[in-house]
Amino acid sequence: MSKPLARVMAIVNRTPDSFYDKGATFAVDAAVERATKAIADGASIIDIGGVKAGPGDEVDPAAEMDRVLPVIAAVRAADSHVTISVDTWRADVAQAAIDAGATLINDTWAGWDPELVEVAGANRVGYVCSHTGGATPRTRPHRVRYDDIVADVIRETTALAERAASLGVPEEQIFIDPTHDFGKNTFHGLEILRRVDELVATGWPVLMALSNKDFVGETVDRGVGERVAGTLAATAWAAARGVAAFRVHEVRETVDVIRMTAAIAGDAAPLNTVRSLA
Repeated sequence: MSKPLARVMAIVNRTPDSFYDKGATFAVDAAVERATKAIADGASIIDIGGVKAGPGDEVDPAAEMDRVLPVIAAVRAADSHVTISVDTWRADVAQAAIDAGATLINDTWAGWDPELVEVAGANRVGYVCSHTGGATPRTRPHRVRYDDIVADVIRETTALAERAASLGVPEEQIFIDPTHDFGKNTFHGLEILRRVDELVATGWPVLMALSNKDFVGETVDRGVGERVAGTLAATAWAAARGVAAFRVHEVRETVDVIRMTAAIAGDAAPLNTVRSLA
C-alpha cells in the first residue's frame, strides 16, 4: 500500500544576501514567481524568509515585515491551499505573517524569542521546533561540543514540541528539525543523519534542511554552487528512513529523489509504467 510521500518545503528568500541565490528572489515579483514555480514542481510548503541566517546587515522587525508580508499575501491570494511558512525568530513578525496568510512558523533559532511559540499556539498554526545549541541568531558555530549531539537534539526539540502542543499548536502540524549547520559542525551533521532513525522514533514528524549546507560542502569539498549531488544523496538517505519533510532549493530534483526512494521501498507506485508491458 502506498504511503504519503515526504513533503517538500521550498525556500523563498526575500533577502539581497542569501548564501545560495545571492538575492535572485529579493524582488517581490521574483519571489512570487519562485513560489509559483515551486508549487508547480511539487512543493506543498512555501517557506518565506526576510533575514539571512548568517551574519550580515541588520534587519529590524519592520524591515523584515516589509520583505515577507507582500510575498505571503500574494502567494496566499494565488493559492488558498498551499502551506505558507514564515522563516522568522520574532513573535511580532510571525503574527503579522499569520495575518497575511501564513499557516506555519519556521522558528530556525529554537525559541530564542519565547513568545514565538505562544503566537503559534494562540493562532493554531504549525510550528517547526529547531535545535541550535543555544546559539544567538545570525551567528556561526565556533568550536561547539556536545556529549551526544543526537540526544541533545532530541531532548531540546521534543521539549519544544510538547510545549507547542500544550499551547494549542495542532500536533499534526508540529515538526522537529535538527537544524544542520546551526550550532553544529560537519561531524555533528553527519552524525545526525547516521542516527536519523532515533529522531524519527520520537513520533514527531522530522523536517530536515539539508539543501546546499556547509556540512555537505565540507564533506565532498565543493563550493556553494556544486553541492546539489551531495544534498540529494543525503536527502535519499533521510527519506528512506522516514523523514517527513525537506526544506530545499531544488524542488523538482528533490521530489524525484523522494518518489524514487519510496518506490524502491515499495511505498509508492511508479507514475508511468509502459516499458515492456505492451
